[in-house]
Amino acid sequence: MIKVENVSKAYELDDGTKVTALKDVSFEVKEGEILGIMGKSGSGKTTLLRAIRGVEHIDEGSISVGNVKVTSESSQFYYNELKKETAIHLQRSFGIWPDTVRENVLRKLYARRYFDEGDTNFEIAESEFGEEADELLEMVSLTHKKDHYASVLSGGEKQRLIMARQLAKQPKALLLDEPATMACPKTKQEILDAVKKINKELNITVIVISHLPDVQKYLADRVILLEDGEIVDEGSADDICDKFMDGMDDIVDIDNISTDEDVIQVNDIYKRFYLLTGGEVLQIEDVNFTVQKENILSIIGPSGAGKTVLLRMLGGLEDPDKGEVLYKIGDDEWADVDIPGMGRMKIRSQLGFMHQEFALSHYATVLSQLATRLGYKNDDIVKQAQERARKIGLSDELLDSFYLLTDLPEVEARDRLKQIGLDADILDDLFPKFPETATKEAVADIFESLDLDMDILHRKSYELSGGQKVRVMLSLILISRPKYLLLDEPFGDLDPVTLRDVTNALKTIAKTYGITIVMISHNTDFIKELSNRAVFMDDGKIIDDSENIDEIVDNFIDFCHADYLKGD
Repeated sequence: MIKVENVSKAYELDDGTKVTALKDVSFEVKEGEILGIMGKSGSGKTTLLRAIRGVEHIDEGSISVGNVKVTSESSQFYYNELKKETAIHLQRSFGIWPDTVRENVLRKLYARRYFDEGDTNFEIAESEFGEEADELLEMVSLTHKKDHYASVLSGGEKQRLIMARQLAKQPKALLLDEPATMACPKTKQEILDAVKKINKELNITVIVISHLPDVQKYLADRVILLEDGEIVDEGSADDICDKFMDGMDDIVDIDNISTDEDVIQVNDIYKRFYLLTGGEVLQIEDVNFTVQKENILSIIGPSGAGKTVLLRMLGGLEDPDKGEVLYKIGDDEWADVDIPGMGRMKIRSQLGFMHQEFALSHYATVLSQLATRLGYKNDDIVKQAQERARKIGLSDELLDSFYLLTDLPEVEARDRLKQIGLDADILDDLFPKFPETATKEAVADIFESLDLDMDILHRKSYELSGGQKVRVMLSLILISRPKYLLLDEPFGDLDPVTLRDVTNALKTIAKTYGITIVMISHNTDFIKELSNRAVFMDDGKIIDDSENIDEIVDNFIDFCHADYLKGD
């Protein structure tokens, strides 16, 4: 069905350096088989999948899917033919229309015949493809959500919708790149069961990239292991997963124990969200807890429980309808993160926030981005920015509103500035970059802890591997040595071996600098290794709060009916 023969692919960086992504890769996949691909971040997995998809031209070798074959000499026409035979779902990809779930599938079915999703005639689409749309939604267990707008789906539901849209193309092969990485155990189980159902009932050949052993053992008939662009082993999921995990470092021998000093207070938080069509979708209420200095607190719960909204309220990026979030900013001084002014700026100068959908500046060098970050967060920034603001007539409250933007994802920050007719350059004027020499000195120990080579300082973001991007983003947050670190599931892209390195580094850095961490994660092993406390949320409420991490995480797994984590 799929045949990959002696495929090689290399990239040339801006400085002329050549990076080999694939080297003499060969394997076959039988019709109806589920093949797993494993490997560390940067091993070439995504490049290989993109080559099979037909969006990445190969330098040597050949790829065949069904009756279509491409080589390094093939024209774009044949690569386009390869695209017709395959469908792909990339990690962190949510390419869907702002329509209902069912209309999203109808658009893709319409385009299969009439070639234009954007100009879909829904009357024709309904009459010709309505029954097929319903069958596809049933296949991915989204029938009950068919009239919901796609924008309000959970992350896992969006991924299943993307699968339904891909199946609408009637591909011979379905290519999945970490399709369940960012999902909670409950949603991940639903996604994995959908893949099994698609494979069994439609006899579609599946290639699934996942660095999670539990996923490969649950899905794959066979697994190949990539290392530095080469296949180094092939066999059963059990054997290959065991070999892959052999290279993992031991857990660092550090106990991160919190003090008895309260530094964050969450008091009577209440927040309600509505849909214009569909009524209430989420209500967060009666949320009360404190966080002690040097706590490493995990917020766990299923998708849609309200975890990200709660974390954004802790970061002052969302306002509660009622209640308050207080931070200790002095010996006996507290400030509310929702009240604009110098108190909130002091909180934010000590705060780091790493988002799930983070993005580095695409064309900027790593060093430039680090210098910008230190310009936002160095020790004297609040006082210096206040002086600059007064010179141009900005009040403390307005300055604080601009300072809030520095903790938002770049795209969201630019959109907010654009809405009020301002350019992002105003942030550079108020918070100038740190000197590059001083930036290099400040980041050296962080890079060493995160196993990042100082040579990548002069690389641009698009020249980094997925694993490097995650660790560089973390270094951007840590370079200012924040007192508070908020993490919204940012490490889902990392393989277990690299994640262990990052976990060990975070434990070491948090202990060294006395950082208090509040984080969201769906990776149960990561939670157990890093946290010393967890709160369990469901349906907008906290239903458990415990320092017994193993027990609360195991209860969460049972709550999610996550069979793939139990080996059943």
